[in-house]
Amino acid sequence: MIDAVATDSSSTESNEKPRRTRRTRMTGAERRQQLLEIGRTLFAAKGFEGTSVEEIAAKAGVSKPVVYEHFGGKEGLYAVVVDREMRRLLDMVTSSLTAGHPRELLEQAAFALLDYIEEYTDGFRILVRDSPIPQSTGSFASLISDIATQVEDILGREFKLRGFDPKLAPLYAQALVGMVALTGQWWLDVRRPKKAEVAAHLVNLSWHGLDGLEAKPHLIGRRKS
Repeated sequence: MIDAVATDSSSTESNEKPRRTRRTRMTGAERRQQLLEIGRTLFAAKGFEGTSVEEIAAKAGVSKPVVYEHFGGKEGLYAVVVDREMRRLLDMVTSSLTAGHPRELLEQAAFALLDYIEEYTDGFRILVRDSPIPQSTGSFASLISDIATQVEDILGREFKLRGFDPKLAPLYAQALVGMVALTGQWWLDVRRPKKAEVAAHLVNLSWHGLDGLEAKPHLIGRRKS
């Protein structure tokens, strides 16, 4: 009887089939997005040269040919990551310029760049690195120039109202945006003081500098050319 029970138990166990865990297969779009996010993280931490296709594939749990299939290689993935970040930053800055008062516009521009640095830190780290390959949207310097063009129109109008030469607006726009961009690179690592305080000091320097602007500035040193 005992043997019969043992036999029945053995028979029951042998008839049970092991359960297989089904893995959800990603769509092509989902896989591409996954690779972009992994590449973005690795490029920010290690740079282009320090990141390999093998590491990207391993992090994604796929083989190297999958990366090549979607992007043609590491260069293609890097190019897409950089282009996306440049568009994101430019969109954040241009969409923020909604105020009517020039000083508030300066605040909005400063906040937009600092917001991007805070929310998309990896993206900003990638942008400020020296790009090893040509990008369809240019370099970080060209991006800053694009943003300066937005500010240039605002300054041009203000210069006309105040009796200054509007042809000099591009020069001042580059100077103002460059100041914010370089300060942003510094703040990327220190994160002090707080974002709002950084924006306030940037606007303080730029606004009061513009407020005391000379129509015909002159040099006080010996060198004149």
